[in-house]
Amino acid sequence: MTEAKQNSPAKDWLEAELADTLDEDYELEMSEPALSLEIAKIYKNAHPPSMDRQQYFRDLITLQSELIKLQSWVAYTKKKLVVVFEGRDSAGKGGVIKRITQRLNPRICRVVALPAPTEREKSQWYFQRYVPHLPAGGEIVLFDRSWYNRSGVERVMGFAEPDQVEEFFRDVPEFERMLVRSGITLVKYWFSITDEEQQMRFQMRIHDPMKQWKLSPMDLQSRVRWEQYTKAKEETFARTNIPEAPWFIVEGNDKKRARLNCIDHLLKQMPYQEVPHEEITLPDRVFNPEYERQVLPRELYVPEKY
Repeated sequence: MTEAKQNSPAKDWLEAELADTLDEDYELEMSEPALSLEIAKIYKNAHPPSMDRQQYFRDLITLQSELIKLQSWVAYTKKKLVVVFEGRDSAGKGGVIKRITQRLNPRICRVVALPAPTEREKSQWYFQRYVPHLPAGGEIVLFDRSWYNRSGVERVMGFAEPDQVEEFFRDVPEFERMLVRSGITLVKYWFSITDEEQQMRFQMRIHDPMKQWKLSPMDLQSRVRWEQYTKAKEETFARTNIPEAPWFIVEGNDKKRARLNCIDHLLKQMPYQEVPHEEITLPDRVFNPEYERQVLPRELYVPEKY
């Protein structure tokens, strides 16, 4: 990971970005209903103090500037990067994915979050539905859950037979070795939180109308089957932690630190560096004195309510 330059223009940019990001964060917080704010207070009282907000955003923006360098390097060198995000429900996978992609080009870095398989997909080779989403040269793909559904939710919820799970465990190490041999860098993260922390986050979602959509019947069952998911995770680690694609565990009880730690670690997995860029200059506008702008009908405009 290259070191960020500490010259004055870079510092000015960082301060401006920090102010803008803090404004957005405050705006989001103030836009939530009173109930959400009350629940947030309860959570804060039951939770250890996290990072200072300004320091968190300062570190986040610095890491995001490095992600932009990583993106440029991947596009320039035609590298292929796959990042798998797995773990407990409500452990923070979505939060870190959002922060990774926030400032990146969606044509280079995209998120794959597949729905439940169709009847046709259920009859296919298990890995078949994931293969079309793998990156070409110069692309980054983030899997918000992945083929590890088979050893997790499908196994615990009874959507996969024991022999299907066993076949998965036999196939997945070789499947991932094939990906690596093809030139893909595969990074696998497991987000871990405590039983008590998940209980608190689920309670917050239940009572917060802005977050209830995050709770599915599967999520609720993950509370009932906590121990079964723990056993499934342990066997998954034991049988799929291969040298070519090891697992990395992200402690997720503190959301802010989890995001920063994960992004920092991801950056260190790639030998990226600065790549050549053509200097960008804004061209002069072509001005035609004969052109007269047409007046458009007022009904085409969005009403100015605010």
